Amino acid sequence: MAAKTYKSLDHVLGRFDSLDPASRASLVQRLARERRLLENIFNVLKDGVILVDADGRVEYANQTAGKMLGLRDDQLGDVVLWRFVPGLRPPIIDVSGDARDDAVQAAHAMTREIELTYPEPRVLRLYMVPFFSDENGGRQQYAVILGDITNEREKTEQRIADERTSSIRLLAAGVAHELGNPLNSLTIHLQLIERRLKKLKGAAQKDADALAESIGVCQEEVKRLDGIITNFLEAVHPRPPDLCETQVSEVLADVLHFQRRELEDRGITVEVEAPGDLPLVMADRNQLKQVFFNINKNAMEAMQPGGVLRVKARADDDNVYLLFGDTGAGIKQADLAKLFQPYHTTKQGGHGLGLMIVQRIMREHGGQIGVESREGAGTVVTLQFPRKDRRVRMLK
Repeated sequence: MAAKTYKSLDHVLGRFDSLDPASRASLVQRLARERRLLENIFNVLKDGVILVDADGRVEYANQTAGKMLGLRDDQLGDVVLWRFVPGLRPPIIDVSGDARDDAVQAAHAMTREIELTYPEPRVLRLYMVPFFSDENGGRQQYAVILGDITNEREKTEQRIADERTSSIRLLAAGVAHELGNPLNSLTIHLQLIERRLKKLKGAAQKDADALAESIGVCQEEVKRLDGIITNFLEAVHPRPPDLCETQVSEVLADVLHFQRRELEDRGITVEVEAPGDLPLVMADRNQLKQVFFNINKNAMEAMQPGGVLRVKARADDDNVYLLFGDTGAGIKQADLAKLFQPYHTTKQGGHGLGLMIVQRIMREHGGQIGVESREGAGTVVTLQFPRKDRRVRMLK
């Protein structure tokens, strides 16, 4: 019935110029009623609905969205959503610097969770999709849907706390399984070394080479075991961060310098835009190094020789952001939801604890991590840190 009604209305609008004044007045009244009906429908929704233009300027917001963001009706048309909600603008386009055609941009939808402190602390799940204003192209706009998941997040955190014991058992079982194969390999090669040493009477080159090969295998397996155990201990028994005033660009420079040789060996170019005068954050330098190291390592392993790792830093009134973009193969949509699960990995020989540790460190620093990826277009990891001097917004 509704489809027929709007089809009929479109037909009347198509011959608007031929209508007499009375018919035009009737049509205007009908359009006004339809508008009020749609506004009433949008205003009773529990989710926030926002319409913004290509520059992020808010053109429409229903009552729920206004309450969530503290928007007033007289601000519509003036407020830029990218600035009003920190970290909202899609970074995958911002970081890459590559020219993408309108069709690709128009097809790129984004979903993420954001935390707001104004007008009140709350966690929102955001879905944003671009579209064109008419079938013939027109101007590009964004539809934004906001859902309040504050209670859902609190319940989830409580459930995680209640199931902490079972999670540790799961981790322990995984570690035990991971340790089994290298331990067996170590045992076999150590037995071979022992037998050769008993038979070895002279400095026979053949035996010496075979012995060195077995020792080398043992050393590699020991390194692997050490990495598994270190990551396991970090995951199940984390050390509280030793917070101090920290310039994230300095920590980033230290990590990139440390990884410089590996980046060169892999044929990967690094492009960094990180001003030295970024606002300070309260952080544990060693834990930040671990975060940056893990993210860079993942990016390197996702790229082929000739790849580019782009790192960009920026800040607003509340937060400091670091964006890591790679030109790798991207992540499958089915794997995106599992990135932070323990022992979930798509890499051969990976242990699946790296991103879980990164997420925990970011949460303990009061920050957030977001991952956006498309197959064939690379991956962007966004780190958000609260500024040390972050301003508190007061209600008027």
